[in-house]
Amino acid sequence: MKKYLFVASVIAAVVGLDQLTKFLICSNLPLHQQIEVFHNFFHIVHVRNPGIAFGLLTEAGSRYRIPMLILISGVAVFIVGYFLTMIKEGSRLQLLCFSLLLGGAVGNLIDRFRLGAVIDFLDVHWYSSFHWPAFNVADSAITIGICLLALDMLLDMKRKKQQPAAGENSNRAPDHF
Repeated sequence: MKKYLFVASVIAAVVGLDQLTKFLICSNLPLHQQIEVFHNFFHIVHVRNPGIAFGLLTEAGSRYRIPMLILISGVAVFIVGYFLTMIKEGSRLQLLCFSLLLGGAVGNLIDRFRLGAVIDFLDVHWYSSFHWPAFNVADSAITIGICLLALDMLLDMKRKKQQPAAGENSNRAPDHF
């Protein structure tokens, strides 16, 4: 029960913060307008991404794109939700990772259902030579979840490498030098 309370809390926090920030952007900044926060580095913008990550599939016709993206997002939510149920008690980092992924996916799925596009508003760039596509809180939660999951996998590999194999005597001298 504690596991599901933790998961629900993280998902609710991500979706709530995501939807609140998107509401504030839509209420206070007209579409395609921007506010410079740090010169040549960071702007708050109001853009809509009808495609997927980094604007992919933006050019596809909305007749097929919107249902396809909603279906893909729905399947992703289902798969991540399934993985959440498979995580053992005590695996807090894994729970956090998948909760962040699920919260981010749900936050963007809400936009797709409501608007047929995702609201993005964080714009990071370095002068005109490097410009990262605009993103939002849900995208950030997904990215953090993936990075933490990769870290968890690396730590798990390190732990397994340090543990002696089953039936192996750890006090025995190595067979080779």
